[in-house]
Amino acid sequence: MTSLTATVVRLKLSLLRGGLRQSAGRRAAFVASAVVALLFALLQTLGLVALRGHAHAEAVAVPGTAVLALGWAVMPLFFPSGDETLDPTRLVMLPLRPRPLVRALLAASLVGIGPLFTLLVLVGCVLSVAHGAAGYAVSVAAVVLALLVCVALARAVAAANVRLLTSRKGRDLAVLSGLVIAVGAQLVNFGAQRLGSAGLGQLQPAADVLSWVPPASAVGAVRSASEGSYGTALTQLALSVAGLALLIAVWARSLTRLMTSPDGSTLQALDAGAPDRTSSAGLRRLLPDGRTGTVMERTLRYIWRDPKTKAAWVTSLAIGLIVPVFNAVQGTGSIYFACFAAGMLGIQMYNQFGQDTSAFWMVALTISSARDAHAELRGRALALLVVTLPYATVVTVLTTALLDAWDRLPEALGLSLALLGAMLATGAWTSARFPYSIPQEGHKNVAPGQAGLAWISIFGGMVAAALLCSPVITLTIWLNVSADGDAWSWVLLPAGAGYGAALTLLGLRLAAPRTAVRLPEILTAVSRG
Repeated sequence: MTSLTATVVRLKLSLLRGGLRQSAGRRAAFVASAVVALLFALLQTLGLVALRGHAHAEAVAVPGTAVLALGWAVMPLFFPSGDETLDPTRLVMLPLRPRPLVRALLAASLVGIGPLFTLLVLVGCVLSVAHGAAGYAVSVAAVVLALLVCVALARAVAAANVRLLTSRKGRDLAVLSGLVIAVGAQLVNFGAQRLGSAGLGQLQPAADVLSWVPPASAVGAVRSASEGSYGTALTQLALSVAGLALLIAVWARSLTRLMTSPDGSTLQALDAGAPDRTSSAGLRRLLPDGRTGTVMERTLRYIWRDPKTKAAWVTSLAIGLIVPVFNAVQGTGSIYFACFAAGMLGIQMYNQFGQDTSAFWMVALTISSARDAHAELRGRALALLVVTLPYATVVTVLTTALLDAWDRLPEALGLSLALLGAMLATGAWTSARFPYSIPQEGHKNVAPGQAGLAWISIFGGMVAAALLCSPVITLTIWLNVSADGDAWSWVLLPAGAGYGAALTLLGLRLAAPRTAVRLPEILTAVSRG
């Protein structure tokens, strides 16, 4: 009888070949990504090998292995559709036992660019700390163990969360990937700067701890064996073996549960005919009456429920916080970086109607005059302010505290509020003048043929907002260069807030009649794609 492991490995290879045969574009993307990944892995390997003989080589190799394992653990959560074989529910109808299936899937998991990338980096990690015959002998077992732990960790996490990951709420976890990448990039940048100034020795305490945590303990065993501490090396290898056995046991248990218990699709939901209106009523009580409150509630629900809208908000919230705070922590920041918070969230006012896509026709049916359009735009702007005003204030205060520049808080907050008002005003106008469609499927944010409209709408509006803020910017510069300007800097807070509010009201008033007149064109533009 054909081995199950060989069959599943061939199935994995068939899936890879089938995906590449779909189009030349997919083949080109696969080859390009493979080349880039392997070149990066080779450079990492060469860099690690170059650390041989360095006093703190272990301080890089051990934490590097831990970071690799962390990446394998979180990737299935953020990119559940990246590997179709991560979904064991596709095999639940087959007469397979969990234990043989675990062995087969573990072997199949070793096929791909990711495992090869990990293998190359692990080879570099062990070579950087290996010395002597004992060290090289332990290196072989360490690489195999570390690679198997990484793969088993990814499989165990995916199997334990597969029901969540294949649901809509689970797929929304991918929205957080942008946040994780943005924060991770800043952390790497911050760490690199600290290491550049203080040296690799700062990582040694972390390496000492991680050398007892699988799979980094396998690399720690190589260093111990190279130094003649064979008992310590054996203990560290045993920890990696125990970690691998535990992960496989958890994985097998999750597979057994998946293959023997029903999911939500086979169970009748209780009280299916009575929707829960508690959360809706609670939110509605906090909003004003009439059309304004209705529009605010609809907009806030779009932000929470629509994947594309949620992704845009999460990215804006992350960048608006990361840029000022991380620059302040690194000592290279400015109090004016706090304006990023208002600027990033102010962008969400652009293309308001395009965010509704084809559902905008239901909103269009309720707009018959400039007054109706004004109420619609006002409700959307107020919904943005519910989030943006406190967020921009908190980010500005936090940046001020990190820089210890409390005397400049009024001018920074005043500038932020003026910028927010300008972007709300220009966003309302460009939403009516340059609407475009946002495709619901795929990763594109602009429908084909409308890229020019998107550029004009967003970047043209941002330039206009910057020009509208010029009076407040001029006043800020004048007070900073004046001899007694510090005594009057507090004026910038009420001046910026009042000016921003006036710009918002004026922008909504000017955009409303244009929205009512151009309603058919707006409906046609946002319904494409």
